[in-house]
Amino acid sequence: MAGPNDFDTLVLPHLDAAYNLARWLVRDDHVAEDMVQDAFIKAFRYFAGFRGGPARPWLLGIVRNTCFTWLEEQRSRPGQVALDDALLDTLADDGSQHGADPSVLADGRQLGTLVDAAIRALAPPFREVVVLREIEGLDYAEIAQVAGIPIGTVMSRLSRARAHLRGALAGVGG
Repeated sequence: MAGPNDFDTLVLPHLDAAYNLARWLVRDDHVAEDMVQDAFIKAFRYFAGFRGGPARPWLLGIVRNTCFTWLEEQRSRPGQVALDDALLDTLADDGSQHGADPSVLADGRQLGTLVDAAIRALAPPFREVVVLREIEGLDYAEIAQVAGIPIGTVMSRLSRARAHLRGALAGVGG
C-alpha cells in the first residue's frame, strides 16, 4: 500500500497523459483542465486505497470516469449545445461558416482555424488516422500498428476522411 508521500512520485508524472486523455474525450482544452484537476483531487483523496502496481492505468481510469460523468451531465441538460473554441472563433469572424469573402479567407490563420474545425468535426476513427498521417507524418504501416487495424482499413478511413474534409472545406478560398 502506497503512502501519502508516494503520490508525487507515482501519480504526478502522468499529468500529461491524463490531460491528453481528457482533451481527447471532452474535446475542449479548458474543460479538459477542469476534468484533470477533479480527477487528481479524487486520486489524491483515494490514494491511501491504491493497492500498488502501475499508477498510470489507475489514474487514467479516474480521468476517464470523471470525463464520462461530465459528458453525461452535459447530455442531460436540455437546450445546451457544446461548441469547441475553434468553431466559435470561426463563427465569430463573419457570422457564418459559408459564403465568406475569399480575400478574408486568404489569411492563413483563419484558414488553419477552418481546417482545424473540420478535422475536429470528423468521427474519432477518421480523425485519428488524419491526425496520425497528415499532422504526425506516420506512414500507413505505422498508423495500422498504432490504431491496431489493417493497412487496408487505414487506407479506406483516410480516403473517407479526406472526402469529408473536401466537402466541409469546398467553399473555402473561392
